[in-house]
Amino acid sequence: MSTIKTSAIEMVKAIKKGEISSEELAKSYIEQIKKKEKDIQAFQFFDEELVIAQAKKLDALHQAGQHGDLHGIPVGVKDIFDTVDMPTEDGTETHKNNPSLNDCTVVSKLKQAGAIIMGKTVTTELAYYSPGKTKNPHDISRTPGGSSSGSAAAVASHMVPLAVGSQTNGSVIRPASFCGVVGYKPTKGLISRHLVMQISRTLDQIGIFANSIEDAALISEQLIGHDKQDPDTSLNPKPKLLNASKEKPPMEPLFAYIKLPFMNKLDEDAAEGFKEVKDELKGQVDEIELPEGFSKIPEWHKIIMESDMAASFSEEYKKSKNKLSDKIIEAIERGMKYTSIEYNNAMSKIDISNAYFKQFFHDYDAILTPSANGEPTKGLQSTGDPIFSTVWTYCGMPTISLPLLQGANKLPIGIQLVSSLYDDERLFRNASWLTSKIKA
Repeated sequence: MSTIKTSAIEMVKAIKKGEISSEELAKSYIEQIKKKEKDIQAFQFFDEELVIAQAKKLDALHQAGQHGDLHGIPVGVKDIFDTVDMPTEDGTETHKNNPSLNDCTVVSKLKQAGAIIMGKTVTTELAYYSPGKTKNPHDISRTPGGSSSGSAAAVASHMVPLAVGSQTNGSVIRPASFCGVVGYKPTKGLISRHLVMQISRTLDQIGIFANSIEDAALISEQLIGHDKQDPDTSLNPKPKLLNASKEKPPMEPLFAYIKLPFMNKLDEDAAEGFKEVKDELKGQVDEIELPEGFSKIPEWHKIIMESDMAASFSEEYKKSKNKLSDKIIEAIERGMKYTSIEYNNAMSKIDISNAYFKQFFHDYDAILTPSANGEPTKGLQSTGDPIFSTVWTYCGMPTISLPLLQGANKLPIGIQLVSSLYDDERLFRNASWLTSKIKA
């Protein structure tokens, strides 16, 4: 069977049936890495021997009749997730060759499900804005987005079928849009952040990259669940995302297109693409104005993120400031200056915002919004503007980026759907419906 562009779901089935071994599958992806990595540079750490050793163990388990839901599937892991057999460098010289004593919960769950940890994917410096070495697979002169740049690019270039990343502002949704893959950020608290580098306890959220909605659902189901080592993880029942991705909504969905104050940042191609989508959906999209106070969410988000960065990276700032970029130094120093009143006010508005949206979703099935401001940004000095994710990250709401549009340069532009807290199943149903509608 052809493997590289086969869905993860089909690969798992093929391995279970004995049509292909885990080792054979791993070797096909190793060959793809050898072809693509020189140009794309998605990996911070890759060890061919370690990959093959994992695959051989999985083939032995197969012979013994033991299979996980991700049996034999290569997965890229952002280089802020602790991995016991690989260094975790967090995109900074200050953590060069940092060993991990234990696997983080996400990696432990991946291994339990039978996944092969293919390697550590490139992140921006301390998962903030300063770009890493990764280039966009569609045009290597352009950014892949960030901070989960390597994860998005590795999936887009078929060096892995699945990858995990994280988002504190727009670090899953924007690179998914720029690289033309599915990016899913669950409701905050569905996936554990234990032993994942922390920027902000309030804002950090784990995300997924895949080439299809169904594959995103498959891996997410393996990772979702309460973890006593992350007190912020949810005790709610696990959503059945894979089933939801295959279901039709009970009624044709009604979307809200929210005219946020920063919509003027949308470039011409993206604006035209969204107009065409709205026209295609006809009476199924309402344009909505949010209450005036919501325009302050980017400011509140910034106060929380930078204040938390000042605390999270205090040791790096004190001991290795000379190894940090100007951008991150400036963010840390701004974070030091916010008052407790400013911080507490910004924190208090999260619950108020979510109370509004809880009522909002009584009338609408999802919010329809851009994933980014347009095609991937020209040049490698910036990872692009995360503003189209800021509101939803601040609120902790589930979002998914769908690669449904193209710009004038035939480069991807994502459409983002947003759902209410803990309504991830509805998000996946609506995402599948919208994809079928637009591609029809």
